[in-house]
Amino acid sequence: MDLPEYALEVSGLVKTYPAGKSTPPKTALKGVDLKIPRGSMFGLLGPNGAGKSTLINILAGLTRKSEGKACIWGRDIDERPRDARAALGVVPQELAADVFFTPKEALEVQAGLYGVPKGERRTLELLEALGLADKANAYVRQLSGGMKRRLMVAKALVHNPPVLILDEPTAGVDVELRRQLWAYVRKLNAEGVTILLTTHYLEEAQELCDTIAIVNRGEVVACEPTGQLLKRLDTRSVVVTPEEPLKAAPELKGFEARLRNGGAFSVTYRTGHSSVEQVLAAVRAAGLHIKDIATEDPDLEDVFMSLTYGDPNAQDPTRD
Repeated sequence: MDLPEYALEVSGLVKTYPAGKSTPPKTALKGVDLKIPRGSMFGLLGPNGAGKSTLINILAGLTRKSEGKACIWGRDIDERPRDARAALGVVPQELAADVFFTPKEALEVQAGLYGVPKGERRTLELLEALGLADKANAYVRQLSGGMKRRLMVAKALVHNPPVLILDEPTAGVDVELRRQLWAYVRKLNAEGVTILLTTHYLEEAQELCDTIAIVNRGEVVACEPTGQLLKRLDTRSVVVTPEEPLKAAPELKGFEARLRNGGAFSVTYRTGHSSVEQVLAAVRAAGLHIKDIATEDPDLEDVFMSLTYGDPNAQDPTRD
C-alpha cells in the first residue's frame, strides 16, 4: 500500500454556525487550506477563537463542515468517514475520563470501540510508556490531573493511528510531566506518527515543530517551516544595562527604548536599516554610561504577535 504524501489535507474549508435567537451567523473558518506532510511535527497556533478547535472537531467528526474538503491519511472524511477516523487519534483539551474504570479497563474499552482484536491490543505497553503501569488497576478518580491527561494520550493511541492530534496537551501540567510527555511524543514522531499540536506555550511549538501554521479569525495567515517563520521579522533587540538603574525609559534620538526590570532598557531596531553600533551611539549621546549589553533575536512569540495583533510588543489578550 502506498503511503500518502500528506497526513492531513484540507482545502477551502468553511464552517458557518447558524444564527441564534439573538446572535447572527458566525463563520469560524473562512476557506482554510492546509497540507500537513506525512511524518511531520506540525504546530497549529492562534489566539482564542481563531478557529483551531473548529478545525480539529471537523477532522474528528464532531462538527460538520459547511464547505470544502478534508482528507485524513488520504481518506476523504465524507467519502470514507470510518476509514478516515480510524487513521486519527485525538487528545482533546478538556479532561474527560470515566471515573468508574481503572486505566487498564479504560484502554480495553477504548480498543474495543475501535474494533482492535484482543490479541493485538497494547494496553500494558501504553500504560508503561506513559508512566501509568503502577496505576493500571487504580480507579481513574484516584489519578491526579497530570495522570488523567497521560491516560487520554494512551486512549488516543489504542488503535495505533498514523496521525495524532494533541490539543493543548500540557495545559495545567507540571514541568516534569511536560518533559516526559514531550519525550514520548518525540519518540512517536521518530517512529513515523504525524503529530498535529495546538498550544499556547509558544516556546514549546518553537522547539518541537518543524512546520507551523498560524490561524487568525478563521484564516491561515502563515504556514511555513519554523526556521523560515522566525525570519519574518527583520528585527533585533539590544538590551542595555546602564551603570545607574533607570526608573523610566530614556529618550534616544532615532530609537524607542522600553524600560525593563532592574532598571535596564531595550531598543528594538530593523536590521536592514540600523545596527547595534548606531543604537549604542544613541545611548551614549543621551549621556548614559553602559555597564552591559546583550542582543536578542525575535522568537516565535514576536512573530505570532505581529501576525495576529499587528504589534510584536502588544499585550496578548489570550494570556493570563
